[in-house]
Amino acid sequence: MSCGLDRRQVLAFGGGALAVAAFGFSVGPANAANDAAELIAKFTGGKQATTGKVKLDLPEIAENGNTVPMTFSVESPMTESSYVSEVLVVADENPRGGIAHFHFSPASGVAEANTRIRLAKTQNIIAVAKMNDGSFFTATKQVKVTIGGCGG
Repeated sequence: MSCGLDRRQVLAFGGGALAVAAFGFSVGPANAANDAAELIAKFTGGKQATTGKVKLDLPEIAENGNTVPMTFSVESPMTESSYVSEVLVVADENPRGGIAHFHFSPASGVAEANTRIRLAKTQNIIAVAKMNDGSFFTATKQVKVTIGGCGG
């Protein structure tokens, strides 16, 4: 006599329950919404960022989206009276928009950073700098992510 479930069915059911617990109850497009615009709005407090002062250095074409070199710099004297306090970097097509958030002070000397980022596909990278006087400056650059250098 059997209780209705064999060993394989019990293991499959247990594996499915673990997957639901690990990844949540809803998996799909609803959870994959990019939050880049929301992050920028929160960072700026709804203020409009002016184009200028921020320089983004990224390759136009990235053959490997897993490791894309990125450098940004912000024009500023970095003195007690005029300096960059923060820089937010977002990607507008990654599943999650936030890439990095940097903090600076006059003691930093310069407002720049160099790192590597991960990009899911071709998209815009947006850097927004907050100055100590509450003003915001921005720059945007598109990076084309290819698979093996074959366009995309």
